[in-house]
Amino acid sequence: MSTPAISIQLWTVRDELAADLDGTLARLSAIGFTNVEAFGFSTRADELAAAFARNGIASPTGHASLASPSENPFDTSIVAPGAAEVFEAAAKLGMTTVIDPFVDPQRWTSIDEITKTADTLNAAAESAAKVGITVGYHNHNQELLNRVDDRFALEVFADLLDPAVVIELDLYWAAAGGADVVPLVERLGDRLVALHVKDGTLDPAPGLGSVPTDQVPAGRGAVPLAAALDAAKSARYAIVEFDAYPGDIWQGVTESYEFLTARGLS
Repeated sequence: MSTPAISIQLWTVRDELAADLDGTLARLSAIGFTNVEAFGFSTRADELAAAFARNGIASPTGHASLASPSENPFDTSIVAPGAAEVFEAAAKLGMTTVIDPFVDPQRWTSIDEITKTADTLNAAAESAAKVGITVGYHNHNQELLNRVDDRFALEVFADLLDPAVVIELDLYWAAAGGADVVPLVERLGDRLVALHVKDGTLDPAPGLGSVPTDQVPAGRGAVPLAAALDAAKSARYAIVEFDAYPGDIWQGVTESYEFLTARGLS
């Protein structure tokens, strides 16, 4: 069992990045982050690689659409780059794992649709392996709210994936989808290589496709983060993220980082 490395999904500070790329990365570095999880990197890999290097930051994981035609699930006019372009950009960034971050809720309602998504990611993983990259999938709540034969759609999906495809479990969204998080972590076992360490009161729990209003710094909500981290024996990354936060995002990020360092992660 290894101790997961701390990272942060850059979506958390998307507005700050848009305003000041280097300043935002420098501030993350000053908090203590040496790893980040990039998003939207396919069209700006050179720029990001240079900025990461200037600020002493690595991006071992990143989010990119591999099973959907759009880069943005809420704006289908934003066309997703092809898998080859994604993997080329990932290689420029030194990324070893590319994770699909979202597949439309309607595609989790039947075994046929789930199988199509699994087949697409399996094919992407085969291509990625040729350039030394692993493919993964990141959940929201739709993969838990939807069930097939009284099983979470996420677990049905995991069974259909090639063993080379990994899972990044978002603990908040799993809890918001109704999962008992720790047993779910245990059942996913060695396939689980990353956790989104995200907390919330779950009051109210967000619905399908809605923006959360309840997220709080890690350790201050209802999601059993500490127990999930203990149960995730194969996790390599513990990744801070906020989808939305009503307070000072830097305070939320710092508290979440301190929650992880207090547990011996670095």
